[in-house]
Amino acid sequence: MTRYHARWICPISSAPIRDGTLVEQNGRIVFVGPRTGSPPDDDVELGDVVLVPGLVNAHCHLELTAMRGFLDGLDFLGWINRLTMARRAVLTPSMLLDAARLGVEEGVRHGITTFADTGDTGAGFDAMLESHVRGISYREVFGPDPQHCAAAIAALRTKILLMRDRETRLVKAGVSPHAPYTVSDPLFAATAALAREIDVPVAVHIAESRIESELVEEGSGPFAAALRLRGISVVARARSPVTLLEKLGVLDLRPLLIHCVRVDPSDVDAIARHDCGVAHCPASNAKLGHGIAPLVALLAAQVRVGLGTDSVASNDRMDLLDEARLASLIASARESRHDALSSERVLALATLGGACALGLDTEIGTLDVGKSADLAAFPVSSVRSPLHDPVSALMWSMAGVQASFVAVAGRVLVRHGVLQGADPGLPARVQSTADRLQEWLRAREN
Repeated sequence: MTRYHARWICPISSAPIRDGTLVEQNGRIVFVGPRTGSPPDDDVELGDVVLVPGLVNAHCHLELTAMRGFLDGLDFLGWINRLTMARRAVLTPSMLLDAARLGVEEGVRHGITTFADTGDTGAGFDAMLESHVRGISYREVFGPDPQHCAAAIAALRTKILLMRDRETRLVKAGVSPHAPYTVSDPLFAATAALAREIDVPVAVHIAESRIESELVEEGSGPFAAALRLRGISVVARARSPVTLLEKLGVLDLRPLLIHCVRVDPSDVDAIARHDCGVAHCPASNAKLGHGIAPLVALLAAQVRVGLGTDSVASNDRMDLLDEARLASLIASARESRHDALSSERVLALATLGGACALGLDTEIGTLDVGKSADLAAFPVSSVRSPLHDPVSALMWSMAGVQASFVAVAGRVLVRHGVLQGADPGLPARVQSTADRLQEWLRAREN
C-alpha cells in the first residue's frame, strides 16, 4: 500500500478533506479520509496540493496536435478544408503518431488521465497504449455519398476489429461516424448496426454549427453547395441534427454526442430520453464562432455531460481546468445568473461528469474506496494564494497550473511535476511537422 498525504483532497462524491490521506493498493483506492485515521504504510508527501480524481477529457483529437495554430482565422468550412487537404498532403503515419504522443503528454501534464479521442488513423489509440493512460479511441468513418456506404463500412469493420484485438484494461476502441456533413444517412445507420453487432461505443459530432443545421434541416448552405459540387444529391433530412440521429437509430446506442451547441428543448428531451452522453467543448465552440451550448438545460434534464478540449487545432490548449473555468463563465453569461454553475458542479463535470458521459463512472471520476487510483494533484502556488476553498481555487485561480503528481490505476506518470519517461526529442519532431505544414501552406498561397 501507498499513503498519499495532501493539504486538500477533493473526492467529488463528498466534501473536501483538509490534511487528508488517500491509500492506494494494487491500483485501487482502499482508504480516503483524514490523515490521522489512515492505516500505516509507505508514506508519500504530496505537500501543499489539491488532490482530485484524474481529469477526464470527454473529447479530443490527439493526432491533430501538430496543427496547433495552423487553422486560425478561418471560417468553419475553410477550417475543415485546410485541415483535410493538409493532412492528406503532408502528414505521414509517423508524424500523426508523434503528434498524438505530444497531445497525450500535454494532457497528462495538466492532470488528464482519461482521453476520449476521435481520429481517422488510430494514432491516438497507439499513443494512449504507449503512455499507460486511460481512454477510448473512437475510429472515425467518412462518406457523404450513399453509393460509397458499403466500402466505407467494410473498411471500418476491418480497422475496428484490429483495434479490438489490441485493447487493454485501460484503452478501449469505439467508432465515430464523423458528422452529418461527412456521413450519409445509410452510413450512419450502417455504423450504428456495426457498433451494435460488435458491441463498441459510439461518438458523433452533432449540432455544432449553423451551416450543419442548414444542411440537415433545409438542404441548403455552404455544406450543401460543396456536396452538390461533388455530384452528391442533397435534400432536407430531418427537423434537426439530433432528430436525424434519432431517426436513423444512432441515439438508441446511447452515443457520446460531441458539441450539441444548436439544440432546442425537443432535442434536449431526445438526448435525455435516449440517455446519451454529451461532450461540452466551450473553448472550441467559442473560437470557431459556433455559439454557446445550453449546458444548464442539459444538466437540468439529467443528461450525462463531460468537458472536452476538442483538438488543439481549434482550442490550442489541452487544459481541462481552463476548460472548466470557461464553461462556468459562459454558462453564467448565457443564463445571466451568477449561480448558473457552481464551482463544485463544474469540477464534477471535469471528473465524474466525463466519466459518466463515457460510461466509466463505476471505475473512475471520484476518489471512493474500490475505484481505480486515477489521481491528479495540483500545487497551491504562492503567487495565487491565499486559498480559502480548494474547489473554488481549482476553478478560478489554478487554471493553467500543471499537475505536480499524476497516476493512472496507481501507476505514477508525473512525479514532482516531472512527466516520467518523456521523450526529449518529441517536441522537436512535432515542430518539424509544423514547419512542413507551413511550407505546404506557403506553396499553396503562392
